[in-house]
Amino acid sequence: MNTTGPRSPREVAREVLATEAAAVQGLADQLDERFDHAVELLQSCKGRVVCTGMGKSGIVMKKVAATLSSTGTPALFLHPAEAIHGDLGMVIEGDVVLAASYSGTTQELVRLVEIVRRLDVPLIVLTGAPASTLAQHADVHLRVEIDKEACPLDLAPTASTTATLALGDALAMALAEAKGFTHEDFARLHPGGQLGKQLSRVEDLMHEGDDLPRVTDSTSMREAIYEMSAKKLGISAVTDSVGLLVGCISDGDLRRLLEKDDALLSKTAGECMTADPLTIDRSRLAPTALKLMEDNRITSLFVCGEEKSLEGLIHLHDLWRLDLF
Repeated sequence: MNTTGPRSPREVAREVLATEAAAVQGLADQLDERFDHAVELLQSCKGRVVCTGMGKSGIVMKKVAATLSSTGTPALFLHPAEAIHGDLGMVIEGDVVLAASYSGTTQELVRLVEIVRRLDVPLIVLTGAPASTLAQHADVHLRVEIDKEACPLDLAPTASTTATLALGDALAMALAEAKGFTHEDFARLHPGGQLGKQLSRVEDLMHEGDDLPRVTDSTSMREAIYEMSAKKLGISAVTDSVGLLVGCISDGDLRRLLEKDDALLSKTAGECMTADPLTIDRSRLAPTALKLMEDNRITSLFVCGEEKSLEGLIHLHDLWRLDLF
């Protein structure tokens, strides 16, 4: 670090960010077949991934455990000091232990690992010291070596914890992809908050059954208007005799028709409908439906299955309630 004179806070911040970015970037060159082996161990885990670490490394491993859990791999955090005073019962057959210590010599972890080895539980260790006690005890040792800490004194864990966190994320993401973790899986594990809203599907929001405004192409326009008024969505689907969507009638269509056709009420829905309205599959995400509506300047989408079999309708107001805007 520069010690020739006082630096501005922004100068310090830029150097910290550059140092930490370099530490993370340097991990790419340290990856080898051991990383693949670690992912294989985690993928074959029949129990939970038990994440552990002391101090700043412990805080990082709490986050790694949370990331694993949220991407389809059951995980928990075990405090190493508490473990040797009774919490070791949290580790059971079928688990994998994932431990982090930059020095590889943290005494609480060393004691914990000695016990874990007797339990015959696989151990993955993240350290910056390949010759350390923890690295030597591990089934898989993953290197997290850095050139220097971002701390001006080169003492406080900064770049090393950032690198450890990044490698933990890399493990979690590689594992999620290896398991085939999907959008559907993510939505199942994140039902609340903004993430849950973004991952809501059309089928979760659509109007169906008796709530779906629908008439056949032979229905009179008088009855079609009644159906639209009763369902209060400003539109009605028009189907053929076997339930396939062939068109729609909207409030806008009615206004335009009334302006030029005095005999409107004597006609059928099939004679007055707009043919081939835009549709969407029930499995699509809510933001996809919103984009389709915005791009086409419409307020409703019909939900159809194979050969345009009508299943439901999603309205712009349904998406407003999700606060996607």
